[in-house]
Formats: sequence, C-alpha cells, structure tokens
Amino acid sequence: MDHPKTLDAVMIGRAGVDLYGEQIGGRLEDMGSFAKYIGGSPTNTSIGASRLGLRTALITRVGNDAMGQFIREELQREGVATAHVRTDPDRLTALVLLGIRDTESFPLIFYRENCADMAICEDDISEDLIASARAVVTSGTHFSTATTKAANMRALELAAKHGAKRVIDLDYRPVLWGLADKGDGETRFVSNDSVTAHLQEVLSPMDLIVGTEEEFHIAGGSTDTVQALRAIREISAGTFVVKLGAQGCAVFDGAIPDTIEAGLIVEGFPIEVFNVLGAGDAFMGGLLRGYLRGEDWVTACRYANACGAFAVSRHACAPSYPSESEMQTFIRDGSPHFRLREDRALNQLHWGSTRQGDWSDVLAFAFDHRSQLEALCDDPARIGRFKVLCAEVAAQAVDRHPKQQIGVLCDHRLGQDALFAMAELPLWIASPIELPSSRPLRFEGGPSLATTLKDWPKQSVVKCLCFTHPDDEPDLWDEQSARLRELFAVTRDLGLELLLEFIPPADMDRTATTIARSMAMTYELGIFPDWWKLPAPTSDHWDAEWVAWSRVIDENDPHCRGVLLLGLAAPQNEVKASLKRASEQPLCKGFAVGRTIFGAAAEGWFSGAITDDEAKDMMATSFDDLIAAWRS
Repeated sequence: MDHPKTLDAVMIGRAGVDLYGEQIGGRLEDMGSFAKYIGGSPTNTSIGASRLGLRTALITRVGNDAMGQFIREELQREGVATAHVRTDPDRLTALVLLGIRDTESFPLIFYRENCADMAICEDDISEDLIASARAVVTSGTHFSTATTKAANMRALELAAKHGAKRVIDLDYRPVLWGLADKGDGETRFVSNDSVTAHLQEVLSPMDLIVGTEEEFHIAGGSTDTVQALRAIREISAGTFVVKLGAQGCAVFDGAIPDTIEAGLIVEGFPIEVFNVLGAGDAFMGGLLRGYLRGEDWVTACRYANACGAFAVSRHACAPSYPSESEMQTFIRDGSPHFRLREDRALNQLHWGSTRQGDWSDVLAFAFDHRSQLEALCDDPARIGRFKVLCAEVAAQAVDRHPKQQIGVLCDHRLGQDALFAMAELPLWIASPIELPSSRPLRFEGGPSLATTLKDWPKQSVVKCLCFTHPDDEPDLWDEQSARLRELFAVTRDLGLELLLEFIPPADMDRTATTIARSMAMTYELGIFPDWWKLPAPTSDHWDAEWVAWSRVIDENDPHCRGVLLLGLAAPQNEVKASLKRASEQPLCKGFAVGRTIFGAAAEGWFSGAITDDEAKDMMATSFDDLIAAWRS
C-alpha cells in the first residue's frame, strides 16, 4: 500500500540543549552567564528546514527532565513534528557548553555520557513515519554505537522500501567517537581507520552525502580531499556536497575530477564570520529546501550558502536560522553590511518572520494598575492579594473558554505573586515597564532598564504606556523617543516582545489621524513594536481611525501582530459596543481591559464590603461578558 508523502524529511539523531557563553572573546572558564538554546545537529536541521517551509519530523530521545520538555516545546513551536521524540525515563537530556573565543576558536564541551538521544534503538523507528517522508536524514554521530547504528540502518532500509531519499550529514566530532579528550569538543579532525571503516559501511546506499572537507577526509580515509572523494565514490553513487566555508560549496554528481575547483562550485557570501557553530546544520536545512523541492544544484546550494551565512553571523545555532522570506530577500538583495548581524532591516525581518507563538486573538484581563489601586489601599500586600484573585479569574477563564486565547496584564512590583501563580498557565502575559503616569516617559524598576528586564521570564511581553501626541513640543518628543529607542533595543536584545500603548493626553485634541501620526513617528525612529494597545476610535472617527492605523502598520511592519483595544475605565456597555464593532477589523486582535472588569470589585473588596469569592464572581461575570461581545 502506497503511503501519502505528508512529510518532506525525517531527521534522526542528536537533540540537546546548548548553553552559549554570552561574553564574546572570553574563555569558557571565564564565562559569567550563558544563554540557553535548542541544539544537536539533526534537531537544528529539522528547525532550519521547517523555517524554510519543509514539513519535518524528528526521531530522537530526551530525558524526563525540564531540558527535555524545553526541546519538545521548542520543536513544536517551530513546526517540527514531535510524535517520535521519545521521553527516556532512565537518561538525562544532553547538554553542550559553547563559547566564542575569537574568529578561529569556538570552544565547546559535550555532556553526553549515557545521554537520552544515544539510546535511540530500532524500536524507535516507525515504518509508517518513514513511509510518509520524502527523505530520511541521518548523521554520522549516530553510527558510532551498535544500538544507534542499528536504528539508523533500519530507517535507511525502510526509506529504500518506500522510495524516500537517503541523506547523511557526516557530522564528525572526534570526541563523540572517543578520539579526543572528553573536554575537547572543539577538535574537528582526528584520523582513525576504524571510524573510516565504520562510516564506509553505511555510505553505500546514500543518495546525498554532505560534509566539510575534514569530514570527507575521515569518511574517505585520506587527508587529500580528491582522494577521499574518489574512495567514497567507489562505494557510493550518491551526490556529494562539500562545504568549503567562506568559499561556498562544491557538488560532485558523478566521477570525481582532479581538483575540487573542477566540481560544480557555488560561491558563498562575503560576510564576517562571527560564530561557526551550527552553520553546517543551517547549510543542510537550506540544501534540503532546494533538493526536496526539485531545484537545480546551483539554486539549492545558494539556499544552503545563504542559510550558513546567517548562522555564522549570529549568536546561537537554530534561533539564528532564517525564514524563507528572510533567505530569499538576502539572496535577491544582499546586504550592505559585512557584519550581517548589524543589518537592521534583515534583523527586523528575521524577528518578525521567526517569532514564536500564534496569537490570532488575545482577550486580556488587565490588572497591571498600580497608582489606581494604591489610591484605594496603602498596603502593598493587600494589593498583591487582590491581584492574585484577578489571576485566579484569568485562570478560570482559560477553562471556561478553551477555544479563546486568554491573556493578562500584570505588573512585577505589586503583582509578583499573581505572576508566579500564572507562570505555567497557557496565558498571554504582558507586564508594564513604565512609571505610572510619567510624562515624559520614565521606567520603573531601577536605573538600568536592561538589568530590570533581564530578570523577566522569556515569554513575557513588555508593555509600555506612553502619553504622547504628534504635536508635542520637540524637546518632549525627543526625550520620550530616546526612552522608546532604548526600550526597543533592550527588548530585542533580550528576545522579549514589545507592546506599545499610546494614549493622547486628555488636554490635547484628538483627530482621526492623531494616534496614527504618533505611530508613524515611532516607526521612523526604527522602532517596531510587536503589538499596539490603543484606545477605541471615537464614534465620529471610527472608520477613519482604523484606516489610518492599518495604513501605517501595513507600510512599516507587515509582521506586526496587531492592535489590542483598551478600555479606559469606560462603562461595560460602551466597551462591549466597541468590541463588537472592532471584532470586524482584521487589524484588531482583541482587547486588554482592566478597570471596566475589576473597578467595582476592587472598591467593594478593599472596603470589606464583599468577600474574595464575591469579588471573583463579579470580575468573572464582567470578563465573560466582554469575551461574549468580542465573539459575537
């Protein structure tokens, strides 16, 4: 029975967590902090290919630990099928420590003793999965033990049976074959006849073999690249793609010529090499994008070289890989920046097109208010307790509205306990950074914005309310814009989404274009918020304001997530009427309403007139009423 090819590629092998040293130019011994990313060659490639539009799945194992769950969740966010990512109850998820010492040295230490992914066995290989794929992609490391080799050979046999391409990334790390000191993960080549013989046992059926020159040296048993390729050609009729670093790559689809240069050479891109780690996995993702979509070798290798260029220019492995639109834009237009990571336009395209999370709409209960609640109560502990009640209302709303994307706005100063209570719930969570009522804009939390935000959870959205008007005095706008530029830079550096809430001061006129002009001025500064939170248009300017907002966003940032409407403590019926009309606007993605929901309950609860449960019931009823208005 023929199986439909619902997948482009199934990858098999390593899955781990990369802990990247954040201090550039230092020894691993001197690193003071590390950034956590998903890692492992096949895992990286599955993500890189998925970002380019291929349908990918991964066969691997992770530990029954937080790092294993992190890998599973990251893969799912990236669109990689995880049904065959097994949880190993007896082993931990693999870890790697990495650093960028200089342009030639990239130290790394593999923590892979009896790790979960090296326990992959034949039982992990599903015939139905392999039959559904157009290609099976293996890697050299997982032929290094009898058990993992048997699993890979089983997958290759099934690939042949069901007409799938067989691909191998040679992925040679001497330390993983026991040929280097355990702490020496950086060494790329150690000659060894046993490894050569081991690899040559598995290369014969391959349709595509990919590796660096050193990797072909170990596979071919010679440090002369041409001789190594000829040795492999004697046992394999597949296509060989040799990665040549900054020079690009070479393709050999038949007899091996006398020189590498006589092969099909596809030149690389002239950019600064910042970090080589993971570049080969990005290269493979791009190559598969062309190979499996029937492109010629020049086109496929252009994709591969472009993806490799992005990887070597940025920190981290998989997170640095480009989206389809980013890759095609770079190939078409190039970049004026030798240091590619300094290309703001490409960085914005990368951020917008690879940003995780599908928030088609957000229905948010906003209780990030500080000064308004402090006016009711001077006890921070009691305010914190009230915010916990609000968090419980939001949590219950998730259960009551399983098809809706529920959100909250909650601050860190008075609402920390509420944030702790919501940390593991499927909520969209935003927190304010502005000092309440500040104009010009000031930030809460201390003199260093970066230090404050570095402590925030990675899934947080940073919300900033700015009272601004396009006709503000130039000095005022200059001061506020400087703060906004700083905020945008810090949130991007830390990988946090940004929500800008713009409200015109009450004592200044608001026309149909007032807010749109302020938004346009913000984009002119090079600031691209992920979200806008805006007051509902006035009834006499309703259509005109939506048109103006849409035009500004369309012209400046097609990847903007959209607009959330705020309530400004308006009566329930007014807010409901606005939400019903706004739900017809494609740009509007929901609401973030606060005092309309909690105002009466807060007054009653702080005065002692109502109980916890009564306050929660009042807020839940109001929140549900607004959700119903939006859904209607």
